[in-house]
Amino acid sequence: MTDGTVPTPAPVARATTFGPSALLTPANGITVIRLLATPVLIILIMLWGASWFTFVFGGLLALSDGIDGWLARKQGTTRSGAFLDPLADKVVVLGALVALVAKGIIWWLPVAVIAVREIAMSVYRSLAGRKGISIPARNSAKFKTLVQDIAIGMCLAPPLAGHWTLLNSAMWVAAFLPVFTGAQYYVDGRRAAAGRAAAGADGSA
Repeated sequence: MTDGTVPTPAPVARATTFGPSALLTPANGITVIRLLATPVLIILIMLWGASWFTFVFGGLLALSDGIDGWLARKQGTTRSGAFLDPLADKVVVLGALVALVAKGIIWWLPVAVIAVREIAMSVYRSLAGRKGISIPARNSAKFKTLVQDIAIGMCLAPPLAGHWTLLNSAMWVAAFLPVFTGAQYYVDGRRAAAGRAAAGADGSA
C-alpha cells in the first residue's frame, strides 16, 4: 500500500562538456586571448590615452571576462580555468592601470594600493595552499573586477578626459574594494585553518 504521494525524483547532475582536468577549452581560449591582448591595450593607452578606439578595445576585453565565465559554467569549470581566469583579470587590470599612471591620467597611489593588495593576496593564498588550506573565490571578487573595469573605462572615455578629481575618485573606490575583499579572504583563511586544526585535534583524540 502507498499513501498516494508521488515520490520526488532524485536530482540529476547536469552534464558538462569538459571535466575538471581539461586544459584546451573555449573558456580557457578566451582567457588566453585576453592575456595576449593586454600588451595591445597598454600600447593604445600609451599612444592615444583617452580615445574611443581604446575605450572600445578595453570594453571588449572586459566583456570577454564575462563570456569566458559563462562558458566555464555552461561547459564545466576546470582547475586550469580557476587559475588562468583570475590571473588574466589581474594582468589586464594592472597593465591598464600602470599605463594610465605612466600617461599621467591618474595618480599612482590608488594603483599602488591595488597592486600591493593583489601581490599580498597571491602570496597569502599560495602559502595557505601549501598548508592544505583552500580559500575559495568569493562573488565579491568578480564585483571588484567589474568596478575596476568601470574605473578604467572612465579614464579611457574622451568626454571625461582631464577630469582629474572625478577619475581619481573612481580609482579610490576601485582601490577600496580590493582591500575589503582581501580582508574577507584573510578571515576565510583563518577560519579554514582553525577548522583544519580542530579536525586534526578530533582525529588524534
